[in-house]
Amino acid sequence: MSNRFVHTYEDIISIENLLAAWEEFTVGKRGRIDVQEFGLNLMSNIFALRRDLVGKTYVHSPYHAFNISDPKPRNIHKAAVSDRLLHHAVYRMLYPYFDARFIADSFSCRLGKGTHRALDRFRSFANKVSLNHIRTVWVLKCDIRKFFANIDHTILLGILGRSITDKDIKWLLGRIVGSFSSTRHGVGLPLGNLTSQLFVNIYMNEFDQFVKKKLHVKHYVRYADDFVFLSEDRSCLIGALTDIANFLGSRLRLSLHPDKVFIQTFASGVDFLGWTHFPDHRVLRTTTKRRMMNRISEGVGDMTKASYLGLLIHGNAFEAQQKISNTPNIIFA
Repeated sequence: MSNRFVHTYEDIISIENLLAAWEEFTVGKRGRIDVQEFGLNLMSNIFALRRDLVGKTYVHSPYHAFNISDPKPRNIHKAAVSDRLLHHAVYRMLYPYFDARFIADSFSCRLGKGTHRALDRFRSFANKVSLNHIRTVWVLKCDIRKFFANIDHTILLGILGRSITDKDIKWLLGRIVGSFSSTRHGVGLPLGNLTSQLFVNIYMNEFDQFVKKKLHVKHYVRYADDFVFLSEDRSCLIGALTDIANFLGSRLRLSLHPDKVFIQTFASGVDFLGWTHFPDHRVLRTTTKRRMMNRISEGVGDMTKASYLGLLIHGNAFEAQQKISNTPNIIFA
């Protein structure tokens, strides 16, 4: 595996890459008005974007902010179509290189490594540490406070710069990263950008490598800002917690959420990625199940039902599956 990022600035901003990025970007979005408007004069718009990139006059457009609940409130910042197209063009070149350098047990926003893979890996580690349920397993679970909002631009660009030496690509990445700040200038990435998903994984890969190479932890799973450590020795986890907090604070300027850090036995039930896990089964988190049942009682269509049933097959949720299956479909005109 080459340690050098081989793509050039021209590779990213080429018409071929921009067109390929457009095809990927528009999947599932062709019915949206802003996408349709951009697509009406697609080649003219792509050539205009390329001219700005070639001449280094490109300026990222302002974001459109709105709130969602999934279930907790989140502030989403949506970029203009031309900017999102560029995000895809950048992502297409950067993702394969950086993904090859991530640890195997980082699961968020990676091809073939979704939530269900993370859940299965967590269960596999629990079985290994417990020697198939004959030894107590202790779990340290952590969550980072306001993760996206606290990503430091200078640190992120420094990490990117260790792998990418092309000054033009670095200029472009600086434009994208610097297009948004949260509570203070130079800090924060917008929820909603495709590049943000990659950038936070690149950022947290620093922590992943620390966990593996410095702390020598074998049984560790991370999904975005949620991560767990498993061990038969509670004191080791307590000791590691100080090192974890120190590294996050000093190297990445991140802090652990004080109300979402705990150490407990696996047998007592560990809440991780929407499920409560036990040695021989896992059940939906109570709040997740309640929210799902409320939506079902209000009436949902085929796609939503299928999505819920697809989720429930990954745990012990027979009662919920039956209720969803027996609920009449809502037909949308």
